[in-house]
Amino acid sequence: MSAIAWVVVVVAVVVALGAIGYVVAGQSRRRHLQDRFGPEYDRVVQETDSRKDAEQQLLDREARFADLDIRPLDTEARDMYAKKWREVQERFVDAPSFAVTEADALVTAVMADRGYPAEQFEERVNVLSVGHSGTLDRYRQAHEISGRAARQEATTEDLRQAMVHYRALFDELLDDVHANSPRKEADH
Repeated sequence: MSAIAWVVVVVAVVVALGAIGYVVAGQSRRRHLQDRFGPEYDRVVQETDSRKDAEQQLLDREARFADLDIRPLDTEARDMYAKKWREVQERFVDAPSFAVTEADALVTAVMADRGYPAEQFEERVNVLSVGHSGTLDRYRQAHEISGRAARQEATTEDLRQAMVHYRALFDELLDDVHANSPRKEADH
């Protein structure tokens, strides 16, 4: 076999290995993101023009999360927030709409105390998606119901559902002692 033939064979092998490596790396990244974001991965892919763009958005969320100083609550703060939650639940009986608004504010306060961005809802959701993807849809639903409650368009059952949804995320935020290492769904 001539030297040119050997060069062609070597180049073909290198190109083939590069292509295989590219595909394997893409599949590995996809599995990582699916494991990390759970149902949020599918939602972002569905809402985005391409899977590549969706995956980049999720990678950007991970990078944003890594830059934050997310910390667990100390025992005193956890106890104070748990007490406030009980008070909010008690007010639900007499003023369900007001209690839902309070629950939203309490979840936001816990997030802020832990180091999450708390200013804008979408930013909160994006950062929460990194470590709390299992309760993220519930948080979105609660927030949507809270908005309807403010316009007096929510039923008492809707408001009860909002409280249940807020409680799921509230409990996670209160009990999450792994501040900078978000747990996978299976670990919850």
